[in-house]
Amino acid sequence: MSAAPASEPNDYQLAQLDALESEGIHIIREVVAEFERPVLMFSGGKDSVVMLHLAAKAFWPGPVPFALLHVDTGHNFPEVLAYRDVVVERLGARLHVASVQDYLDDGRLRERADGTRNPLQTQPLLDAIAEPRFDAVFGGGRRDEEKARAKERIFSLRDEFGQWDPRNQRPELWNLYNGRHRPGEHVRVFPLSNWTELDVWRYIARERIDLPSLYYAHDREVFERDGMLLAVSPVSQPRESEAVKTVQVRYRTVGDMSCTGAVASNASTVEDVVVEVAAARITERGATRADDRMTEAAMEDRKKEGYF
Repeated sequence: MSAAPASEPNDYQLAQLDALESEGIHIIREVVAEFERPVLMFSGGKDSVVMLHLAAKAFWPGPVPFALLHVDTGHNFPEVLAYRDVVVERLGARLHVASVQDYLDDGRLRERADGTRNPLQTQPLLDAIAEPRFDAVFGGGRRDEEKARAKERIFSLRDEFGQWDPRNQRPELWNLYNGRHRPGEHVRVFPLSNWTELDVWRYIARERIDLPSLYYAHDREVFERDGMLLAVSPVSQPRESEAVKTVQVRYRTVGDMSCTGAVASNASTVEDVVVEVAAARITERGATRADDRMTEAAMEDRKKEGYF
């Protein structure tokens, strides 16, 4: 009996990045078809940038058919805010900004003792979803980032209080997504769920997507705290025992300046970053986000309250 022929490449099988892109575009189009008022969370961070890029591709040559939403802590990196505004203007998009500072000014929120504002984003976010009655909210969360996010489905139901119940997960078989919800509820949607940090960077390289400059190596004054390099800024100041030094760093993730750390790096191009990320053995949130280290279940607790 003759040996079976060697398997041949399938001309109809997509490469990994093409498959991920196709899935993301499919999810975004499904949401627009099923929901009345979707909105996309856009901070100017790399994941939200890739998600917006997918949305632009999904409806090209028409405009992106939904608004963008950003929860501004007041402690965001200036480079990221400037980038956000340039992108919004270029696309002619509608941007809703929910300001944590407004809630502090009128007493709806109180400043935390540690000065970190990331945990204060939840109430402004929920109000910014409820008031315009957004019923689907795109988020850039990925399952490889953090164990609580690994539990979440692509379509994630939130109750009338914006809360998430990890036990109330709907099956998602054969790429079928259930968007049913009662009045007052909404669905969080994660088109990048199956992407990894390396996938994101390889896609950024392939698509030649511009990012805020702090994602690449640059000199910055930093000090070390809890194993992280924090930037010297009006909202993150060194203690007497913490020496300030100028180091070549870049950021793997961006957020509240007071709790987002940099990493020492000389990766000045997207190709350099791809190589660096391929060699990394810890996720970007695990390496550089102090707010995720408060407790073992810090992220899951915040998600249950309504955080992304």
